[in-house]
Amino acid sequence: MYFRGVGTATPAARYTKAECLAAFQASDWYGRLDARSHLIARTVLQRDNGIEARRLALDTLDEVFAIDPDTLARRFLAHAPTLATRAATSALAEAALDASEIDAVIVSTCTGYLCPGLSGYVIERLGLRRDVQAFDLVGHGCAAALPNLDLASTLLSSRRCGHVLSACVEVSSAAMYLDDDPGVLISACLFGDGAGAAVVSLEPQPAARRIEWLDSESLIVPSERDRLMFEQRGGLLRNILTRAVPGLAADYASRVLLTVLARRGLTTADVSAWIMHAGGRDVLQALERRLDLDATDLRYSAAMLREYGNLSSAFVYFVLEAAIADAAPDGHWWLSSFGAGFSCHGAMLRVQ
Repeated sequence: MYFRGVGTATPAARYTKAECLAAFQASDWYGRLDARSHLIARTVLQRDNGIEARRLALDTLDEVFAIDPDTLARRFLAHAPTLATRAATSALAEAALDASEIDAVIVSTCTGYLCPGLSGYVIERLGLRRDVQAFDLVGHGCAAALPNLDLASTLLSSRRCGHVLSACVEVSSAAMYLDDDPGVLISACLFGDGAGAAVVSLEPQPAARRIEWLDSESLIVPSERDRLMFEQRGGLLRNILTRAVPGLAADYASRVLLTVLARRGLTTADVSAWIMHAGGRDVLQALERRLDLDATDLRYSAAMLREYGNLSSAFVYFVLEAAIADAAPDGHWWLSSFGAGFSCHGAMLRVQ
């Protein structure tokens, strides 16, 4: 499988940490939460947490504090199809393919639910063929990009498809929840809205850089699912985020990486670019320590986190796009995501 094109999309509105804190302090919610919650919000939004700004599907930050099921459902429907389609359009353009050449589309999300699913909206807006194979994947959380791409690889290997469109879209502002739980508050300060897409094919694009999917591995540990997950409460998605997450992410990311390296006869020294999901600054630092990396090795992940926040499943497409745009060195690139489950996935790419 080869990556022929990668595209991303975000809402136009950019909000800094300072703007988010000011809006929170001016909202009715500030009075509903206790003094400890005020301290947590100030700490996260005033100190360096690896994030400077986020893109949110909101005309004003006042909208984020309208937290009820109908408002959030309308927000997801209004923005998820648009963001997914914009990212997919960019990926198709880079791949130099017409929409009619796509044989399958796979769409992942965890921040909203539609039936019929998001894939139908993407098919309609892109003008894909009526006989295109369509798959909607839910429940993978931040880790979804790699299972999505693994399914694309399987479809291509079956020779039933020549070109597959992979897309992940998250409208985190449509999954807003606030209470006095520290994990809930920190989540509200970390996540942004965006979409990523890739066109993957049986054959590489002629006269273009070859990015080949070589091998992949997954690790899922259900006994740890309570460490990071969504739960339903009052008709709303409530994010559970615990202190164990950075350590778990680093541990499982290391296990998945070492499994693939051993299988391919490689070492970490053979990896020339790291395309890693970044749950937050603490996660990136844990990954650096566990994988024995320099901060510069995760520079693309850190840069995307600083400008966009945690984009959940869409994040690794942004990191991959950044590495391509920066002409990261040829060789083996490691692509990895982790999230709810607790799950971790990784894939070795060969770039030349």
